[in-house]
Amino acid sequence: MKKFTILIVDDHNLFRKGLLLILNEIENIEIIGEASNGLELLNFLEKIVPDIVLIDINMPKLDGISATKKALNLYPDLKIIALSSSDDYENYNMMVEAGVIGFIIKNSDLSELEIGIQKAINGESYFSQQLLQNVAGKVHSINQKKELDISDRELEVLNYICKGMTNQEIGEKLFIHPRTVERHRANLLEKTNSKNSISLVLYAVKNKLVKL
Repeated sequence: MKKFTILIVDDHNLFRKGLLLILNEIENIEIIGEASNGLELLNFLEKIVPDIVLIDINMPKLDGISATKKALNLYPDLKIIALSSSDDYENYNMMVEAGVIGFIIKNSDLSELEIGIQKAINGESYFSQQLLQNVAGKVHSINQKKELDISDRELEVLNYICKGMTNQEIGEKLFIHPRTVERHRANLLEKTNSKNSISLVLYAVKNKLVKL
């Protein structure tokens, strides 16, 4: 079985060690290193580029937002998942803009973290459902369904995208081909002027286009 490599970036040593022990139980995962801040992450990447980086936001010397931007500028294919103890909307928004592929709250269940990692391995985005619900409760409602001319089918697809489902899973739910799902996804990205699925989810939550 192929092993996918992970680097843990967090300034709390106990959290890193605990996460390392937990993730080592996952068969297709190998932890190849740790870093306590963004500068150490960038130095590590000069030697080895892992498949996935799990990164905290608030860290000394170089925070997770700045480190993510710098890392993805140097290594565009790197998959980065934000891990945060805070559900603060601004942090979430800035990490999404920085280019993370996922965002998981630290008090989430282990099963959710594993799902997020497996999604990232497959090149898919994932967000903690608790986070999305919190964000939805804090932002101002701007219903743009009619202005954007989003169809009922596209709204169905959007709802499942926000739940972290793949094109295959959405297709099975709606009894349509995964390629049709991908076409709906592409239309939604264009209509909402979103750069990627993560930005699309953020847009949908901000404008309350979906029910979480």
